[in-house]
Amino acid sequence: MGMARARRPKQGSESSPPASAGFVQVRGAREHNLKNVDVEMPRDALVVFTGVSGSGKSSLAFGTLYAEAQRRYFESVAPYARRLIDQAGIPEVDAIDGLPPAVALQQHRGAPTTRSSVGSVTTLANSLRLLYSRAGTYPKGQPHLDSDAFSPNTPAGACPHCHGLGRTYEATEKSMVPDDTLTLRERAIAAWPPAWHGQNLRDILVTLGYDVDRPWRELPKKDRDWILFTDEQPTVPVYAGFTPAETQRALKRKAAPSYMGTFTGARRYVLQTFATTQSAMMKRRVSQYLVSGDCPQCHGKRLRREALSVKFAGLDIGELSRLPLSELSDLLTPVAEGTAQDVAALAKAHPEKVLVAQRIARDVLARVSVLTELGLGYLALERSTPTLSPGELQRLRLATQVRSNLFGVVYVLDEPSAGLHPADTEALLRALDQLKGAGNSLFVVEHEVDVIRHADWIVDVGPEAGEQGGRVLYSGPLDGLASVKASHTRRYLFGDAKAPHRTRRSPKGWLCLQGVSRNNLRELDVEFPLGVLTTVSGVSGSGKSSLVSQVLVELVASHLGHEAPLEDDEGEELERTVVKTTGGRIASGMEGIKRLVRVDQKPIGRTPRSNLATYTGLFDSVRKLFAATPTARARRYDVGRFSFNVAKGRCETCEGEGFVSVELLFLPSVYAPCPTCQGARYNAKTLEVQYRGKNIAEVLGLTVDAAHDFFSEEPLVQRPLAVLREVGLGYLRLGQPATELSGGEAQRIKLATELQRPQRGNTLYVLDEPTTGLHPSDVDKLMSQLEGLVAAGNTVILVEHDMRVVAASDWVIDMGPGAGGKGGRVVVAGPPEVVVEQPFSATAPFLAQALR
Repeated sequence: MGMARARRPKQGSESSPPASAGFVQVRGAREHNLKNVDVEMPRDALVVFTGVSGSGKSSLAFGTLYAEAQRRYFESVAPYARRLIDQAGIPEVDAIDGLPPAVALQQHRGAPTTRSSVGSVTTLANSLRLLYSRAGTYPKGQPHLDSDAFSPNTPAGACPHCHGLGRTYEATEKSMVPDDTLTLRERAIAAWPPAWHGQNLRDILVTLGYDVDRPWRELPKKDRDWILFTDEQPTVPVYAGFTPAETQRALKRKAAPSYMGTFTGARRYVLQTFATTQSAMMKRRVSQYLVSGDCPQCHGKRLRREALSVKFAGLDIGELSRLPLSELSDLLTPVAEGTAQDVAALAKAHPEKVLVAQRIARDVLARVSVLTELGLGYLALERSTPTLSPGELQRLRLATQVRSNLFGVVYVLDEPSAGLHPADTEALLRALDQLKGAGNSLFVVEHEVDVIRHADWIVDVGPEAGEQGGRVLYSGPLDGLASVKASHTRRYLFGDAKAPHRTRRSPKGWLCLQGVSRNNLRELDVEFPLGVLTTVSGVSGSGKSSLVSQVLVELVASHLGHEAPLEDDEGEELERTVVKTTGGRIASGMEGIKRLVRVDQKPIGRTPRSNLATYTGLFDSVRKLFAATPTARARRYDVGRFSFNVAKGRCETCEGEGFVSVELLFLPSVYAPCPTCQGARYNAKTLEVQYRGKNIAEVLGLTVDAAHDFFSEEPLVQRPLAVLREVGLGYLRLGQPATELSGGEAQRIKLATELQRPQRGNTLYVLDEPTTGLHPSDVDKLMSQLEGLVAAGNTVILVEHDMRVVAASDWVIDMGPGAGGKGGRVVVAGPPEVVVEQPFSATAPFLAQALR
């Protein structure tokens, strides 16, 4: 098809408009799969980049335009710092003209710590701290506090008992000895280490004269307390394999011991291991013996008593931070208008404080109104960022930018509609219009048809993903796309692609939950049909994820005897937000479920060492093929030689990562290609071994599509590759590091890994917004995979906003009617045709359009 040139409306007779004519011009972009792309886009406009997943949209918007804007900014920093940053790479592009400075709003998680909250991301917390410091009501005689004293993240403000975390962690007798009918020999102290170390501690107790064969509950309290809670660490002789009686005789005659052993109390072992171990597995193991609870001193508010004694509008800052933003707005409106009773009282004693209170309240209200418009009024300021969805997090950042009053900036956004109900998308479009109206340009990567229709200019990239993509099919106003036959986006914008009509399946049974309470769910009873495809819908914040991804998963997991998957297996264990399901049980229906599979959007790994090939297991088969080649056998190379995680085969400079981490003093570290192996990951000797003309590094460089052809005669490698293609991931490279994958891609890799297993039926699959990051044509592919799971006798439950998916479901549970405190109930449940008739459902009008 050759290289597509950008088209734009004719403006007089000029042949090539200068960049100053209000356009950003890109020439020769070759980042990732881009095929030497030339394109131009208007400034001060909403430009939407569309195309199938993996077509090259993000490579153009983020990898080229934003990366170049960032590089130009870095040109202005000190030469020493620039020398380090240059290693992060320069985008592959010949020239970009007319590019203003850029701000990227991506869906990155950031560090999962409870210290990051809605208040800190939006900087509203700063304003409220100032409000309490300058205009708060202090108890008589208490000195004035600076705003720092109202922050749990500073020494001046943090509660000394819990260090500003709001929670304390303690190892108790009940947590460390779950079954007190057992004896010490039967491992009554579950918290002690397993295997030899635990045996050693029991042998030491025998030497010390404790009875290890009496049930724990029958031991004197003094003995139990010493064994669990002592900080003493006596070193005594140990006689391995001796009975207690033999040990006592050996001690009497002062026989030579097997060795000298040092005792550690159970609590000391748990706390010390938790604080010092480098092993995530060990940390997780001992953390289950710690009981967490609200800090008794600050009651979970994380601040010193002095700070909590200062009140505003009758509330301390901890109580104010727990209010949903919509309620905070109601509270501050009379303050801003000067009609609040507090303000009147304040005016008499401290007239200067009234001005301060009014000014801060007005500023906070203006910023909260943007958040409320973006459908985030149900969030509280203290809500920690790890508990937010990527979509919520991006909209928080967007709201902060709307209020920043910058102009002349390019905002590059990554699917701002992700996780948004169609009812909330209208508010998003208003926020984008505000940014544009203030004199900014918006470059948005987007799949949502309503956002695409709102654009001033479309850049459609494709036609397919990966190697078959990377060309600009069209660049211009929306209407012109209708005539571009190669575009997949065109079919969904101009009504050619109808939702597939299908017969609704009837449930084979029901999974009934009763009395569910978590977040905004209060004593909820709900029934999930079995053997069909169910979608749980509702506006953002209505309680869908709380119900499905949290309560349903936890209850089913514990019923099956699994450990419920941790909300986040990353970040500091103590700094995780603990949200407990306070009520709920499975009343009936578990006889129809033998297995639970939760397919979430968490990364498949945290470093470049983890990738698609290792996660799906197909790399094991590939390594076996290499180990069986004549060269490998002659050199006696085994399968381990071809793993980049094993010393013998990998490049020693980067230890098989292919990248070296460059630490930047004032910026996040960046990964640069390894100078020795140039990213190949292996040492030169290993790379000499070839399978059908390619070495192992070249095979890892193949896309899934290319590998499918390359391994056509190897059924063990073919099967996982075929499934990866079916879920729309044919464009990914086998060795693509986990750090480069989006949440949606990670989720589909997990789904593909699951699909390649033999189907046994009676499995419950739970997916939270699986269409995130998917072009409508890829959504159709995904749906056919989910259909296959249901046809094989399984149950699929989705949390979803995509109305085409809702329309194709057998059953819909619509949550709401609103968000936060106004949600948390089942508005209507039934087939899509029943849901559209419900007048109180926010989903009904949008679903009606999809069913047409």
